[in-house]
Amino acid sequence: MKLRLGISPCPNDTFIFHGLLYPQEHPEMTPPPYVFETTFADVEELNRLTMTGEPDVCKVSAHAAAFMLDDYVVLRSGGALGYGCGPLLLSMEPATIEDLWSERIAVPGRMTTGALLLELCGRSKGMGPSVKDSRPPVLYSEIMPALERGEIPAGVIIHEGRFTYQDHGLELVQDLGAWWEEAKGLPIPLGVIVMRRTLGRKMHVAMEKAMRRSLAAGLAHPDRAAGFIASHAQELDPRVIGQHVQTFVNNFSMELGREGERCVQTFLNSARGLHGLGPVVDIFPE
Repeated sequence: MKLRLGISPCPNDTFIFHGLLYPQEHPEMTPPPYVFETTFADVEELNRLTMTGEPDVCKVSAHAAAFMLDDYVVLRSGGALGYGCGPLLLSMEPATIEDLWSERIAVPGRMTTGALLLELCGRSKGMGPSVKDSRPPVLYSEIMPALERGEIPAGVIIHEGRFTYQDHGLELVQDLGAWWEEAKGLPIPLGVIVMRRTLGRKMHVAMEKAMRRSLAAGLAHPDRAAGFIASHAQELDPRVIGQHVQTFVNNFSMELGREGERCVQTFLNSARGLHGLGPVVDIFPE
């Protein structure tokens, strides 16, 4: 059976999915039950595609997942959650989030986890709702260059940017993930894998198992995916790619577990609450 799959070109996604997309390079792995028609795209584009119902399986921002639960379930494997891995608010000069709140702050997409964390963090510090158009969406790989050129006073960066921003002379204003961890006592859910509800529980569980097998194969033989990962990565430095995988691929990627499920549910309901919507409980395959 063919499934339409959407993932980002980031090293954590390409690492996790390498075994599914290239099972012939992992002969010891049970072949996946599906053939994938794969789209690689920036996470905000993946959010948009999934809002239209196009993919069968897709990596999306945890923020966006809160608004697609009528049509998709969140799978318990393949996501990006953890401690010490959240988005960062940066500027060219030392500042506080209060200093910058009324300024234009670039976000890597309006429905990204970074955009939501910025709003939640600011509100927790007594700031009012963001002024319309004060949070321009900018492709995540372009935010640091825009800061360096002085086009924006501040920006929220994700992915590899957390490992390289100091090389660009940028200042850390707020670690938004650390704020969430302290406020909620939970890891930060950056992105999750969603799958179309109508495919049914049997296929949902089969997909979770397939992702776990793919990840286990990658962990056992990380060299096999190295070329594939580098061919899609924004940062080509092997050291940065290695840091990225080590940071964003962890036990939660293999299996959410109770803590991971609670983290995702808390975050999704925080997103819905900010938009005046009620909480949800039917999130994962039953």
